[in-house]
Amino acid sequence: MNIFKQLLGTGLTALLVVALFSTTAEAQERGSDEARVSPNATVSQTIGTTEVTLTYGRPSVNDRTIFDGLVPFGQVWRTGANESTAITFSSDVMIEGETVEAGTYSLYSVPGEDEWTIIINSKLSWGTQYDQSADVLRVNVEPEMGREVEQFMIYFENVSENSAECVLHWDTTKVPFTIEV
Repeated sequence: MNIFKQLLGTGLTALLVVALFSTTAEAQERGSDEARVSPNATVSQTIGTTEVTLTYGRPSVNDRTIFDGLVPFGQVWRTGANESTAITFSSDVMIEGETVEAGTYSLYSVPGEDEWTIIINSKLSWGTQYDQSADVLRVNVEPEMGREVEQFMIYFENVSENSAECVLHWDTTKVPFTIEV
C-alpha cells in the first residue's frame, strides 16, 4: 500500500491514466476489439538517418481478381484496407525526385495496367475519404510482375545509405517507388 501511495505522489498515476485512455481510444477508433479480416501491419526502414514508417491494412486475395477487379484501374485506392495507409518521414525526403517535408501523411495510389500514380496526401482518414485538394505529391511509376502473395504487403528493397525502394505488392503486382534522403 505504501508503494501505491508513493506512486500517487510521483505523477506516475497521471501517466498510467493517460496510457489507459490512449489504449481505450485506439480500441474505440478502430471500432471493435475483434480481430480484423485485413490485419494491420507496420514496416519501418532507416534511410541514412531518416526513419520511414508505414502502417496499413493487409487485405487478402481470397480467390478474387484484384487489379482491374476489386481495385479498379484509374480510380484512387486507399492502398490497403480499413484506415488510409499512413506514411511517416522523420526528416525531409524525395519521392521519385520530388521533395516531401518531414511528417505523417496518407499514401494513396491510382492503379493502372502500365502506370500507377503514387499519392502523398496530408489528410489521414478512414477508408476512401480521399480529398484530392490535400495532395502533397503525385508521381507516376511502372508496376512490375512479382511472385504471387495472398495478403497485400509493403516492404523495402535496394536499401542504400541514401535511398530505398518502397514496394507495394499484392497478388502478382509489385509497384516500387524510390525514396531518397
